[in-house]
Parts: sequence; C-alpha cells; structure tokens
Amino acid sequence: MNYDAYQSYQTVNLSAQTAQASPVQLVLVLTDGLLDELARARGHIEARRYELKAASLEKCVAIINGLSSALDMEAGGEAVQGLARLYDYCAERLFRAGVDLNVAIVDEVVRLISQIRAAWQGVQARHA
Repeated sequence: MNYDAYQSYQTVNLSAQTAQASPVQLVLVLTDGLLDELARARGHIEARRYELKAASLEKCVAIINGLSSALDMEAGGEAVQGLARLYDYCAERLFRAGVDLNVAIVDEVVRLISQIRAAWQGVQARHA
C-alpha cells in the first residue's frame, strides 16, 4: 500500500469526522486514534524498532494529555477527577513500557482506554 496515499486518506477522513462532531464524538475519535497508535507502538516494541517505538509512544502520551486537558475539572466532580488520574496513570505506564520494552504494559493501557471508550459510547447512546 502506498503510505503517502494512506496518510492522505487518513487526514481527509479525520477532517470529515471532526467537522460536525459533538464533544463526545471528538473524544471517541481521539480514543480511536489512541488505540490505533497503541497498536503501532506495540508492534514497534515487538519488532525492536526503537526510534519508531519512541515516536509512537510520544504520540500516545500527547493524545492522552489532550484528552486530560479537555476535562472540566470544576464541573465534572469526582468522576472527572478519577478520569484525570486514570489518564495520568496511562501516560506513566506508557513511559514505563517504553523503558522496559514491555508489550504487556501497552496491553494494559489498551484495556483501560477501551473501557473509557466504551463508557463514552454509552454517554453518546444516551444523548443520541
């Protein structure tokens, strides 16, 4: 597959998804992107592509930080504070996965982010 063509498709697809998206839909788009990048990071660790692993994990942490920074800490109460702590935990675990080259840690973060995504899907379904 032509990598440049694929990247162009991904860019257009992402633009289309976000153009009319609600805040919950944007969170789902970000978590989808995060899960995709986590899969790439896992592959880079397994294949011992260290520079690509580092770049991929950096992208993952940037997405997590973006999700965390969008939280309304004052209006969200305890649930949002717990989510912020969970995002921090995931970022810390990804740092450890990169240092230890441990795919099990990446898998742990995938499970946590998948659970968060499922919760946001529930929110979207209730407000659809």
